[in-house]
Amino acid sequence: MKCWVDLHVHSCLSPCADDDMTPNNIVNMAVLKGLDIIAVTDHNAVHNSEALISCGQRAGLVVIPGMELCTSEEIHLICLFRDINRAEKFQDHVFKSLPPVLNREDIFGSQIIMDADDNETDREPRLLSGASGLDAETAIKLVRELDGVIIPAHVNRESFSMLNTLGAIPLEYGFRFLECSKNCDLPAFKVKHPELEAYKWVKSSDAHFLWDILEQEFWLDLEEKSAEALLSYFR
Repeated sequence: MKCWVDLHVHSCLSPCADDDMTPNNIVNMAVLKGLDIIAVTDHNAVHNSEALISCGQRAGLVVIPGMELCTSEEIHLICLFRDINRAEKFQDHVFKSLPPVLNREDIFGSQIIMDADDNETDREPRLLSGASGLDAETAIKLVRELDGVIIPAHVNRESFSMLNTLGAIPLEYGFRFLECSKNCDLPAFKVKHPELEAYKWVKSSDAHFLWDILEQEFWLDLEEKSAEALLSYFR
């Protein structure tokens, strides 16, 4: 089954995302753009995943609970989970590792938690935009123990990329998929990095604004339109 996907979308919980990235706005925009599945991947937290899942169910859009983790090496990893319970268990590990730094909205932006009706219910006081205390190896192990999927984010970029930070994608991490940015010229990038030829690729938006969410630009052939089918594809 051909499913149009965007697996890297930030909500208003991420301090660098626009406050208009509310659960209903994200879902409605994704539906307007013809997507079948999206993943909400806020920085180091999953608070808005449950609201987005509920909005998606009303609109016929599958929403995967996820996170864009910043490791202690300052590598961004996309972490995707089958359900909100597993996502929250991973968040518990991440929060225990976060440095004791409070967010300053005047500098970093707001970190808004919402319900499925776009009502603000709280604001996350801890700064989410910095590095966690989890190293990449530990994070990969934790995600996989929770039956989740982990993908190195935007490896074509110079900042927060595993390829740029480590100089390679370590084979011992067992990755099969890598993510590239929506504007990446992937054929040219693979010519520049022939060592990455064996990997499969995911193109995502890394959307922080509604207009950045992908159109029908990247699709996966899944058994059905569901979170389990998507995660099974990546496994």
